[in-house]
Amino acid sequence: MFSLTYEFKLKPTSAQIALFEDWLEQCRRVYNYALAERKDWYKSRSCRINACSLHSEYIIAADAPRPTYSHQCKALTAYRQTSPNLQSVHSQVLQQTLRRLENAFVRMWELHHGFPRFKKAGAMRSFVFPQLGANPIQGSTIKLPVIGWVKFRQSRSIPDSATVKQVQIVRRASGWYALLTLQWDVQIPDVIPQGEAIGIDVGISHLVAVSNGQLFPNPRPFKQLESKLKLLQQRLSRKQVGSNNRKKAQCQVSKLHERLANIRKNNCWLLAHHLCDGAGTIFVEDLNLKGLARGFLSKHCLDAGWGQFLQILEQCCFKRGVFFLKVDSKKTSQICPNCLVLTGKKELSERVHSCQDCGYTTDRDVAAAQVVLLRGLAAVGHTVKMLSEGKAVALPVMKEFPSL
Repeated sequence: MFSLTYEFKLKPTSAQIALFEDWLEQCRRVYNYALAERKDWYKSRSCRINACSLHSEYIIAADAPRPTYSHQCKALTAYRQTSPNLQSVHSQVLQQTLRRLENAFVRMWELHHGFPRFKKAGAMRSFVFPQLGANPIQGSTIKLPVIGWVKFRQSRSIPDSATVKQVQIVRRASGWYALLTLQWDVQIPDVIPQGEAIGIDVGISHLVAVSNGQLFPNPRPFKQLESKLKLLQQRLSRKQVGSNNRKKAQCQVSKLHERLANIRKNNCWLLAHHLCDGAGTIFVEDLNLKGLARGFLSKHCLDAGWGQFLQILEQCCFKRGVFFLKVDSKKTSQICPNCLVLTGKKELSERVHSCQDCGYTTDRDVAAAQVVLLRGLAAVGHTVKMLSEGKAVALPVMKEFPSL
C-alpha cells in the first residue's frame, strides 16, 4: 500500500463553520474528561498502601481496571445515549479523539514525552473522519458524514486511481483546511543507489552546503519578522482578557506564525526539489535534533528548521526515486575529506577548512558535506580513492539554484 496526503482549503458556509466549531468543542470536552479519568486512576495508585498523602487522596477501587482506549470507547458509547450534544457529533470522530489521547500516552511511555495536558478552550484545532462513503469527492466538493457537501479549493488534481481513506478537518488562522489521505493499492520497490551522489551538511550561516561546493542561504524567517511578532505580542498583552479586541490581536499573531511556517516550508520544498533534480543519491547527517534544540544556539537551529527540511527531503526523494540515506554525523567537521586526517575541533568563527597535511582548502561546511558523501558511499559499498596527487576528488556540479 502507498499513501499520500493532499491538502486543500475549504470554503464552508457560515452554518458549516458553526458546526465545525461545535464539534471541536465537543471533542475537547471528551478529550479532557478521558484524560481526567486516566489521571485520577494513576494518582490513586501513586501513594503507598500503608500511608495516605497529606496533600490529596484519590480513592478508586483496587480492582478498577486501568482506563484504556477500548474501555473508554465503550463508556463513550453508553454516555452518548444520554447527551444530545454528543449525539450531534459523528461517533467515529469522538473515537478518534480518544485515539489521539491514547497515542499521547504511548509517546509518553515509548518516546519519553511529557504527561498529556488538558486542552483549554480553542486549543483543539482538528478532528478526523476515519471513513468516508463511496465517491466522497465530486468536482470541487467533498461529502463529510453528517455534515454533508462542503466546497473546497481544488489547487491540484486528485488522481482517479487513488482511494480516499480518511480526511482531517483542520482550523488555522487563515481558514479551514481538509487533509485527504489518498491510498494506492500498489507496491513501490525500494530505491537503490544510482546516478550522481552528493553529501549534504546543514548549518546556520548557510542552510545547506553540498559536497560539490554549492552553498544555499538560510532565509531565517523568524529573525526577519521577529520585531513585527514582538510588536503584535505586546499589543496582545495589553488587551482585556475575553474582549473582542483580544481575539482580533490573537488572530493577527496566529496569522504571522502561520506565515513564518509557510515561508520555511516553501523554502524547504524548493531546495529539496532542486537537490533531487541534480542527483540520484543523497546522503545527509543523522543529527541529534533534540539536543541541538536545547543548546545555546537553539533559537537559530529552530529557525533554520533542519528537522523539517530533512523530513521533506526524504519525502521528495521517495516520490522522485532518489536514494536517500542518513549517515553518522560525528566529527564530520574535524576530518579532511582529501586525506582523511583528523584535523581537530574548529571554533564556530573558523569558516574555512585548511588541512596542514595535504594543503586542501575549502569552505568548512562543504568539507563536512564531502565527509558525509564519503561515509555514505562507504555505507552502500562503494570504493572511493580520496588521495589523488594531493587533490580532492572532483564532484559533479548541479545547475544554478533558483532565487528564493
